Amino acid sequence: MNLATPSGRYLFGTLPWYSVLIVGTIALSLFLLAREEKRLSLPKDMVIDSAFYLIPLGIIGARLYYVVFEWRQFIQNPLDVFKIWEGGLAIYGALIGGFIGLLLFSKKRKLPFLMLLDFYSPAVVLSQAIGRWGNYFNQEAYGYAVTNPNHCFFPLAVLITTHSPPTWHYATFFYESLLDLIIFFILLARRRAPHRDGNIFLLYIMLYALGRAVIEGIRTDSLVIFGTVRVSQILSILLAISIFTYFMVQKRRGKNHA
Repeated sequence: MNLATPSGRYLFGTLPWYSVLIVGTIALSLFLLAREEKRLSLPKDMVIDSAFYLIPLGIIGARLYYVVFEWRQFIQNPLDVFKIWEGGLAIYGALIGGFIGLLLFSKKRKLPFLMLLDFYSPAVVLSQAIGRWGNYFNQEAYGYAVTNPNHCFFPLAVLITTHSPPTWHYATFFYESLLDLIIFFILLARRRAPHRDGNIFLLYIMLYALGRAVIEGIRTDSLVIFGTVRVSQILSILLAISIFTYFMVQKRRGKNHA
């Protein structure tokens, strides 16, 4: 099997890999979260009930974030906004939408919001790790063209066949997928140790933002403002610095009260 380039956008017929992966990751996340819900003796059906808030708002947020910064694509054909199976879902938008959905759900069910953020974080980043492969099949979210022939191999690079002639590009989608998987295992280990509510979520955001700030710098399809400023890179840097500072302040206060 040649992984250097996908065989096509579709699993079979007109069923896109992108859609299959989105649905698949949602199903897997709900399954894992339901098991964790039972293990922690959380309210019955909490995960299923929360899905009616998180999934729609997450998808809407992911699409809106992308459309806002790529609005010129949709001027001629506004209905293309709804064609999410063609790509164009931004993870930061999904996080914002999911954050709002979880806040609404916590108020509705009178559950601790920070605890819920920690509870969902590992499943979210695992979904990101799997979902990034939708970019692989859509041949998007790749990096700069490879200039060194010795680097023309997968998974370091991916062969983009939509170019004429086909061109090797750095496989940034894979780098981020690997980053997300590493974060997933870090969160699993960290949540078993004593921690303040909300810190698992903040750790997830900080680690992801650090990696994304680097990876975003070599992507060729970044969302930009003012012509050259990469939105997600700037946001990542600000998030990483802010959360790291918060952890340092938290740690210093802990020492002062020891």
